[in-house]
Amino acid sequence: MNRMLYASLILAMTLLGGLAFPVGRLGMEGASPFLLMAVRFAVAGAGMALATARRPQPRGCHSWLRLAVIGVCNCAGVMGCAYYSMHWITSGESAILTFVNPLLVIVLGTAFLGARYGAKQWIGVLIGLLGVAATFGTHFQVQPGTFIGLLGALFFAASTLLIKRWGGAYDSFVMTAYQMIFGSIALFVLSLTSESPHLTFDGTTIGSLLWLILMNSVVQFTIWTYLLRNSDPARTSAFMFLAPFFGVLGGWAIMGERLHWYVGAGGVLIGIGIFLVNWQPKPRTQSRILPAER
Repeated sequence: MNRMLYASLILAMTLLGGLAFPVGRLGMEGASPFLLMAVRFAVAGAGMALATARRPQPRGCHSWLRLAVIGVCNCAGVMGCAYYSMHWITSGESAILTFVNPLLVIVLGTAFLGARYGAKQWIGVLIGLLGVAATFGTHFQVQPGTFIGLLGALFFAASTLLIKRWGGAYDSFVMTAYQMIFGSIALFVLSLTSESPHLTFDGTTIGSLLWLILMNSVVQFTIWTYLLRNSDPARTSAFMFLAPFFGVLGGWAIMGERLHWYVGAGGVLIGIGIFLVNWQPKPRTQSRILPAER
């Protein structure tokens, strides 16, 4: 891939990914979080599915099931947790927790894919985790939003590995469309069972929803899927530390959230950790047959 194109796509993806948090928090002033996300993904997914109807479609139950798993993890899991966590923490803190994803990729890759990493990568994991703790400063308190945000990061890491492993069998745009549709179904169920769903049709809420649908659900998701399929996912994930910085700055500019020095310090530590984890040659995998390859 051309370097200029790669850099442009990385910048666009991380900027949009960071801004999704304060824009979504703004939309939550007139809508419940799960319903807001469900409508976002349902509208965007349906539109993209219609637009890609003539592209190669998934075939067989097994293929559709894999798409459903990716959709539940990547849409319902990641963004559902991220937005629900904002009941307790700021949009900037939620962004930082969600984009701990690259640090978790190394852990999951080691545990389930047989990847081998050196001392620098594991040091990076420790530094990144220290950065997460530093983000909340000396007033750090264990609260539901903290765990929910980290759960979103775990879903993010899992979906990253699944897209890399299974994504080659799908058209990028078709895959983006249907994972959003499956994710929206899960979010509608969560909304009906765990919150009092409501959606206010005012200018702020609708404006936020349109931004999330067009810029995040369509543009950002397509870029992310394309990069995972056409580049080294470890190298691409190494740049994701930019997203929480955009999220923190966006929270300050859009929501008036305060910029604390310890949030910046935590973000720097997370960035260093992610750099050490991912800015390395492609990790070796053990020479064994994985279950899906038998």
